[in-house]
Amino acid sequence: MTLSLQLLFEGINQVKHERELRSQLVPKIGEYFAAKRSGIFFFDQLPLANRNLQKILNVALSIEHNPVARYVAERHTPVHEGLVTSPKAWAIICPRPDHWHVMAGPIIDRGQLVGVVGCTREKSMPAFNTQNLADLSAICLHLSVWATTMRLTQSPTPKEAEQPFKINRLTSRELQISALVALGRTNAEIGTELWITENSVKQALKRMFRKLEVSSRAAMVAQLSATHYHLPSPKLSSSDLDGY
Repeated sequence: MTLSLQLLFEGINQVKHERELRSQLVPKIGEYFAAKRSGIFFFDQLPLANRNLQKILNVALSIEHNPVARYVAERHTPVHEGLVTSPKAWAIICPRPDHWHVMAGPIIDRGQLVGVVGCTREKSMPAFNTQNLADLSAICLHLSVWATTMRLTQSPTPKEAEQPFKINRLTSRELQISALVALGRTNAEIGTELWITENSVKQALKRMFRKLEVSSRAAMVAQLSATHYHLPSPKLSSSDLDGY
């Protein structure tokens, strides 16, 4: 590791927006942890991902299928796969050769899980250890402070300022549906996850479009993301957000 934690902390404090955070900080985090892959994901930005990446993220961010995601979501603390499952089980859960070892940590904004930092290594590389977790915890702390500061200081336009009133019109069930729409789920998949019929999902979306004064799923998600509204997870009631 050629970088120091102090340099990473300074880098986090210097970036001005999330795009800059990914382009400038992610490579440095990957270098620091000698990772094959690394990334920073904010949940309200996931709909902007391309279709292929969206499919990968839908699995990676599933607390039902991914014990690493579940651990981070429930405890708000970094973890690697060796702490929550066996190598054999992990190979079944995540068969990708460049994800043989995985470490993830939370980004917290005012008590809510709003994003994750993730690093992966190949099978031939050493597993992540407790020192790596301690260092990632420190990085996540700085990222969480940065995220809260940036979101508090962003001034909405007059048009955006009106949006929370529209969002407040949505019921808890409709917010659950919107969270799954933001993750790229189809109507059939949403129905399966929420134990309702596909037609019920369609009718709910029609009502939601009328309430939010939009005409498409993309416009609905964009409106919610523009107001930095934290969409709840349909399954995780304790923190109301999905994990990594």
